[in-house]
Parts: sequence; structure tokens; C-alpha cells
Amino acid sequence: MRTFVHGAAVWGVACPQRPSRVAGVTMAGFRVRDLDTLRMVPHPAVTLLVEFGAGSPVMDYAAGRRQRGSVVAGPGLGSGGAVRARGENVECVQVRLSPAIARAVLGVSPADLDGAVVALDDLWGREASRLRERLSEISSWQDRFALTDALLARRHEAGPPVDPEVAWAWQRIVAGRGLVRVDGLAAEVGWSRKRLWSRFRSQIGLPPKRAVKLVRFDHAAHRLVAGESAARVAADAGYADQSHLHRDVVAFTGVTPANVAGEPFLAVDDIAWPSQATPAASPVSRT
Repeated sequence: MRTFVHGAAVWGVACPQRPSRVAGVTMAGFRVRDLDTLRMVPHPAVTLLVEFGAGSPVMDYAAGRRQRGSVVAGPGLGSGGAVRARGENVECVQVRLSPAIARAVLGVSPADLDGAVVALDDLWGREASRLRERLSEISSWQDRFALTDALLARRHEAGPPVDPEVAWAWQRIVAGRGLVRVDGLAAEVGWSRKRLWSRFRSQIGLPPKRAVKLVRFDHAAHRLVAGESAARVAADAGYADQSHLHRDVVAFTGVTPANVAGEPFLAVDDIAWPSQATPAASPVSRT
């Protein structure tokens, strides 16, 4: 387990030694004694948080709503800086799921999450509590990852896949870092723009244009964290100008590009998800 220090925050971070057996799944483990009001920055993946320690993470919404414990969040959670996490003695496995495989793994479409944080128990019932119990009984992080991965693989195999055309469109958006035209995607799969919008929204959880903006923002935000100038990022990431980047970052996070570069939610990625700036695209067909 490596240590991530950001200001007064000190986190223990563990990474799997082996990739998941399911393309589109990545994991990290966290141990945080005092998680002090962390801004949730929107990410183009479905996030599954399984807590098993003595403490429990808490998600606070700007509107006053609160969610505790193990949760599932759809892609883009936290837009506008509306969601923050906190807690004491938090120990958890965090899973990032490509939206193209999330329906199979979760048992519901990301669209059914309706942009909210949902208790994992509400989706998986007793299976969620058994997973937490087993994780708490295991002392090795690698064994915890293996246990979680085996469950995700079983659920993925049994669950309904998305349409191949939808999976392909998502792949293209991720591979292009958001620099694709939705009209072009529809033409390439042989669908009308309306049909692609409808199927993509219902199976991925976002309209195609929103997915394009989110993937582009995620790529730009990580470059800002890496220390690149806003002007350079705007030019390379496909924004019309620096003001366009500024508006997008504020819309997604509630803070300016200069401030988002210091967000611990993004800064920890170099340790927790070292090879992943944006979520892995899942294959069109299962292997």
C-alpha cells in the first residue's frame, strides 16, 4: 500500500497487481483515517464503492440529501460541485466500471441511477452485505481485489450486454478523448441520430453529447493536475479557446481550472489508477 499525501490528508492507496478479468473494470483500495470533505469531481465511469472498515463514508448533496455506506454512482456524478464525501476510519474498495459494461455488472442500466448515488444494498441485496463481510475478514488487499473481481466477472457474464453499436460508440468517444462528432458516430454504425441518442442514453446513462463533453473534460482536468497550462490544455483538448475550457470546468466542478488542479479526487489518480486517465473501453462482444 502506498501513501498519498495532499495537504493535511494522508491516504493509504492499494492497487491490484493483475488486471481485471473483465475489460472495462479497474479497482483501487483506500484506507483513510480522516476523510475531510472531499469534492467529488465528475468522472466518465460508473463508480462502485464497497466499504468494509470500522468507519463509513458519507456522501453529502448540496440540496441536503445524504447517503452512507457502500454506494453506486452513475457517470458524471458531482457536476457543479454538488456532491462531497467525508468520513472517519474509511476502508473501501473502489471500482470504476465502463458504462458499456455497467448494466451487466449492476443488474440495472446506469440510466436507472438517474444521476444519483444509490445504496449498493438496494441493488444487490444480501450479495452486497456478504461481499462486505468477506472483505473485512481478508487481510490482504490483493485477495480483496481478487474476491471483488470474481464477483464482478460472475455478474458480468450473467447480465445483459449493451447493443454492440452502443458499445462501439462509447469506445470511439473514449479513444478519441471526446473529440468526435455524434452525427458521425450515428452514420458509422448505420443508425439515425435519434436512434443512437435514444439507445445510448438508455444503456450508457448519458446522452452522446454529454458523454463527449464529460470524456473531454476528464482528459483536460487530468492534464491540468499534471501541471500543464490552461491555454495549452484548451488548445490540445479541442476547446474553442481558454474561456471555453474555463466554462466547462466550472460547469462540471464548480471551481476554476486553477483550483481544479489541486483537487485530491483527481490528484490521487496517479497512484490509484496509474494507467487510466479515462475509463477503459469495453469490447463490443464478450470474450
